[in-house]
Amino acid sequence: MEILHSKIFGETLSSTPLLVFHGLFGMLDNWGGFGKDLGEFLPTHLIDLRNHGRSFHSEDMSHDDLADDIMRYMSYYGIEKAHILGHSLGGKAVMQFAIKYPQMVDKLIIVDISPKAYPPHHQGIIKALQSVDFDTVNSRNEVEAVLTQYIPEKSTIQFLTKNLYWDDDKKLNWRFNLKTLAEKYTEFVSNAIKFGVFEGETLFIAGEKSNYILPQDEFSIKQQFPKAKIVTVKNAGHWVQAENPVDFAKVVKGFLNLD
Repeated sequence: MEILHSKIFGETLSSTPLLVFHGLFGMLDNWGGFGKDLGEFLPTHLIDLRNHGRSFHSEDMSHDDLADDIMRYMSYYGIEKAHILGHSLGGKAVMQFAIKYPQMVDKLIIVDISPKAYPPHHQGIIKALQSVDFDTVNSRNEVEAVLTQYIPEKSTIQFLTKNLYWDDDKKLNWRFNLKTLAEKYTEFVSNAIKFGVFEGETLFIAGEKSNYILPQDEFSIKQQFPKAKIVTVKNAGHWVQAENPVDFAKVVKGFLNLD
């Protein structure tokens, strides 16, 4: 049984822990500043989803698979109940987890995603990533040059190239499992999470400049998460925690009664 890879801040604190899950093509390192900050108040686990970061690779990638990974992670660390936070794909994972294992969730935080199915919208990024030939590129700059042909936003390219590393054969490679993520894309993006209801306290955080959570989504959110509050963070797009880290942390701390 493989356990998700993580980095833990505030491990010796005795309060209810917070588990944090990143989005598609992300990894726990994207949340380092936030983890350090929250780790002053409660044990904060930054966790790599399967097929991402330093976690294991698998051909399976459904919301159920991701939910079961969280359950196994908590069992492994002897955590009976935790606050759970997920961004984007990580948000889908933690919603499914809360519905499937409600007794293991204290407070639930979903960042810039709703339970609905989304139309495929990463095809350009996947095509760009697939077009990098690691037999011919020898530096990060060369990888960036390939990606630039497909992706106009410099911030997106920087986000993706954080996943580059030198493998055992002294070749550059992606940390994420691009093959499975490309093959199973529709399974985890274009599917809604399974219907079910989580009765616990839930916070949805939307980015003001993002269109992932729309006003009309509130009805379906409340159907599955009846206690949901939806808060919008100003001056932030989809990567809320990176684009406005101060306000984002403030909202999370307020919800967890840490301020």
